[in-house]
Amino acid sequence: MNEARERWTSRSSFIIASVGAAIGLGNVWRFPYICYENGGGAFLIPYFIALLTAGIPLMILEYGLGRKMQAGAPTAFAMVRKGAEWVGWLSLMVVMLIFLYYPVIMAWCVDYVTYAFNLGWGADARTFFERDFLQLSGGPGALAGIRWPIVIGLAVVWLAIYLCLFKGLKALSKIVFYTVIIPWVILVIMVIRGLTLPGAIEGLKFYLTPNFSVLLNPRVWLAAYGQIFFTLSLAMGTMIVYSSYLPRKSDIANNSFIVSLANCGTSFFAGFAVFSILGYLAQAMGVGVPEVTKSGFGLAFITYPTAIRLLPFIPAFFGILFFLLLLTLGIDSAFSQIEPFVAGFTDKWKFNRKRVLPLVCILGFLIGIVFTTRGGYYWLDIVDYFANTFGLTMVGLLECIVIGYIYKASKMREYVNDVSEFSIGKWWDICIKIITPVILGISFILSIVTLIRKGYGGYPAWATIIGVVITIGIVVMSFVLMSLRGKTMKMEASETD
Repeated sequence: MNEARERWTSRSSFIIASVGAAIGLGNVWRFPYICYENGGGAFLIPYFIALLTAGIPLMILEYGLGRKMQAGAPTAFAMVRKGAEWVGWLSLMVVMLIFLYYPVIMAWCVDYVTYAFNLGWGADARTFFERDFLQLSGGPGALAGIRWPIVIGLAVVWLAIYLCLFKGLKALSKIVFYTVIIPWVILVIMVIRGLTLPGAIEGLKFYLTPNFSVLLNPRVWLAAYGQIFFTLSLAMGTMIVYSSYLPRKSDIANNSFIVSLANCGTSFFAGFAVFSILGYLAQAMGVGVPEVTKSGFGLAFITYPTAIRLLPFIPAFFGILFFLLLLTLGIDSAFSQIEPFVAGFTDKWKFNRKRVLPLVCILGFLIGIVFTTRGGYYWLDIVDYFANTFGLTMVGLLECIVIGYIYKASKMREYVNDVSEFSIGKWWDICIKIITPVILGISFILSIVTLIRKGYGGYPAWATIIGVVITIGIVVMSFVLMSLRGKTMKMEASETD
């Protein structure tokens, strides 16, 4: 479609960039907790089944669509059918919400790297994080003042994102080798250190001991499918645009399996680093492992720093390593969120990428300052919930419908098999047309029912309503962007491409 389109310098750079996009903060602070909470080692059974029936099939779908159409998400869906363009824009509107707050979390990590030198969080990591660092206000209705240390960290993060992207794929192909390999090196060091601590085995028992009775619980299976869907960075437009930069002779099926398995393997391995430390912390504090087990921000900025401070040997070094781990995991995810957004506009309107990129980075930084206020934490949590729970689920469901029924799953499968080292069978059609959309549909409906009945996070109703309005707003904006006149495009990529 676009003769001047940039290309990855090698297959390995594409795979590593995709792995970096998929592996993020959630691999460290979400998967181990989800596994522990849903049957320990037994959770790996539904998790692996979800990987084979939803994760890898959706990865193949996005790689196949991007590679065939040679365009970012909006243009790619428009080439399937003009009226489907809004699905691509919706994925970019969702990823826009995410990249407005995601760098703020990374800014926290930047600040915590500096605190780690002297273990600045002290004996009470919770009080330090909530009262001293975030200086939390009373709720989402009180933004109060801006936390300037976080703003400075945010500026550093956005500058790093810009520097990683502004020279295009050639530079990015080199950068990803470091930003993907370094976290793995750090993770190995953290696992080795964790396993040598007293209490580590007890922590791992809670992580891995199987409780097979949970396999009869439908919510455990939904948790497995939900984790697979979110951990692979699907429905964000990232994998579509990354595969659009592939050269003509590029394997789709094999790459999908490699990236998906690498991501899930990292999640599982990270659990050893997390639960060995939690086991040590529980023993040091004289409590049970469940009492110190948390996920998300609580694990990263409260529980883990508490454990690091109690380490018997060079705790500051391991504190620095831990937050560098989060930073390097986050940076790949961050610029993989920006790239599809920029490509969406440059593909449709032929904007100059070197002008669009700095504009996106500057606006992202300025809007992100809202999340650096004393009430910003609450809004970060609310936007994160609506973007992931409703936005990404909606996009994934729509992708399955458009490719499975409008474009035809069999047609995409034939294309993928033509350019792949091994062929995928009709099982892929069943996954895309039935299994994945049914699971996503059930999850979406249950989330709506739960929101109506219980609200979210104990926040006031008006804050939840704003979250709903934002979600509806990005859907409307997707149709608006589709309606705007862009460049002329062919309705389908060449069959011989």
